[in-house]
Amino acid sequence: MNTNTPTPSRKLTLDDIADLRAYERERPDFRAHVIEVKRRRRVAIGEMLTIMFENRDTMRLQIQEMIRAEKLVTDEGVMEELKVYNPMIPMPGQLCATLFLELTSEDQVREWLPKLAGLEDSICIQLSDGSKIRGSIDAQHAEGLTRPDVTAAVHYLTFDFTEKQIEQFAFGPVSVLCDLQNYLEVASFSDETREELLTDLRP
Repeated sequence: MNTNTPTPSRKLTLDDIADLRAYERERPDFRAHVIEVKRRRRVAIGEMLTIMFENRDTMRLQIQEMIRAEKLVTDEGVMEELKVYNPMIPMPGQLCATLFLELTSEDQVREWLPKLAGLEDSICIQLSDGSKIRGSIDAQHAEGLTRPDVTAAVHYLTFDFTEKQIEQFAFGPVSVLCDLQNYLEVASFSDETREELLTDLRP
């Protein structure tokens, strides 16, 4: 028996993306499914940050909704969307996340975007043994979102785990923290979220 069989890619291809008419037929059920998936994958970090751990379904919804909004009908147009969003589908040993800064007023924006400069380098997942896995900025989005004196409202992060760290993650408990001096916050994962994210980390 060959134990070195490569893990199939989780990335989306053209064949995974429904055309506009087909997507309209499946859209209500698929959106309801992904809303429930996102509920298990969303964690609030304090009052102003939310982290959403992405997977194949959340990214397929994002792509399908972009295609629907822009009425894309060509393979070339769909391929551009795949190029943008496929990096946010985690491979085994990874978690990929979208970090949202929840600011609801212009005053908050003016106050907090400068205060939180460097936020994208300040998010860690902490395991029960005290070890931390720090998020790295998705290279494709870094140039447009990273500034030395101000942060962006959205960031895309990847967390890379060793096999030992994955097993420690499974053992629990797990938390996500921000160690930026101006926003020191920590949030524990529920058992439901931890179990959900193990489906990303394990083959």
